[in-house]
Amino acid sequence: QVRPVESGGGLVQAGGSLRLSCVASRRTFMGWFRQAPGKEREFVAAITWSGGTTYYADSVKGRFTISRGDAQTTVYLQMNSLKPEDTAVYYCTADLRTADGRNFAAGSWGQGTQVTVSS
Repeated sequence: QVRPVESGGGLVQAGGSLRLSCVASRRTFMGWFRQAPGKEREFVAAITWSGGTTYYADSVKGRFTISRGDAQTTVYLQMNSLKPEDTAVYYCTADLRTADGRNFAAGSWGQGTQVTVSS
């Protein structure tokens, strides 16, 4: 397994920005999920092995950007215009699979990093 490791969570005011980072042991199809208190885990964003294609949940389109670092084994999630409803534990995932570009299954999960957006 790839065992991705996240970093970069924290507390920010509404309208602010945060950048999450994730390092994997090899280059693979990677992405982010999140889970808010009392809610089911949901897909946030994904980026293909080559970095040529990205996917976003409708709730974050236009505000979040997923990208790869120069090392290609690092993935970033730049989160702008944050809202209180973005508060959640964010999980980096690796070895993603998708058949339709809307539903994703992950082969490996990180331990998660907390993002809290205050109003």
